[in-house]
Amino acid sequence: MLPSQLSSGDVIADRRADYAKMLAESGEPASAAELMEQALELAPRWAAGWFTLATYREKAGDASGAIAALNEVLTLDAGDVFGARLKLAVLGGADVPDRPPSLYVERLFDDYADRFETSLVEKLGYSVPGKLAALIAETTDIPKHFRLAVDLGCGTGLLGPEIRARVGRLEGYDLSKGMLAKAAEKNVYDHLGQADLSLEPELSGIFDVGLAAGRADLITAADVLMYLGDLHGVMAVVQKLSADGAVFAFSVEDAQQTDGYVLRDSLRFAHSEAYVREMLAHHDFTVRDLAPSIIRMDGGKPVHGILFIASKSA
Repeated sequence: MLPSQLSSGDVIADRRADYAKMLAESGEPASAAELMEQALELAPRWAAGWFTLATYREKAGDASGAIAALNEVLTLDAGDVFGARLKLAVLGGADVPDRPPSLYVERLFDDYADRFETSLVEKLGYSVPGKLAALIAETTDIPKHFRLAVDLGCGTGLLGPEIRARVGRLEGYDLSKGMLAKAAEKNVYDHLGQADLSLEPELSGIFDVGLAAGRADLITAADVLMYLGDLHGVMAVVQKLSADGAVFAFSVEDAQQTDGYVLRDSLRFAHSEAYVREMLAHHDFTVRDLAPSIIRMDGGKPVHGILFIASKSA
């Protein structure tokens, strides 16, 4: 449950939700769901409570009950801050969306910002920034120094220090203000701004007054595209942002045997190599190099990904 949504506004409902959480953490999700239902009888318009109930029901093996609870979330929360539509799709209760709700992604990372690097790097072995920077350095027939680099979905700025020595100017954009604040602490970006990569280029926030199209000769997106399904939108942003011959360096989670893209239980998207190549070609980019890689751990298992280096046709 999001920290910003912890309270139902009813003291007794909150107390029962706390007890339900204790039961869930003790390995009793069915009992936790029953107690959460009692809490929601007292606070029926508590969207976060319904989402938590869905989680308990799913863990208890009650998929249909979880779907019903998630539909209740969507009734109460039109902006879908909890990503209920994504979860419904995973459970088979809705079609797979082509992207997550922007409000869900923004709030997710705002709430995650303070512990992001500790969790991702130290606990999950996240290694994409270093690997992607190394692949840029190793790929032949692309520049080794860039006039202007734009780091899309820069997060807390993990990639910035890896490429700073190779660029004259470094801009970073992210949907989460909390992440941007952490990136600013690194003092490696010349400009940081809020942007939504799921929107049309003109609405994304990257092409505001004074920030012209076609200005970048390096665009990066480390661990970003897994939060988007259909890549047409973000590729339109990259295409407009890129100067002729610009390099686009990025990572995806590997869909492996599946064509196109798939939504995983993690609520992240995985993309096939063939699909990524198709999207790149459609937007005038050519693959220069790629490298399969384990990009992080998740639930004790490796997450397989692909690192790509592409360039825009002149």
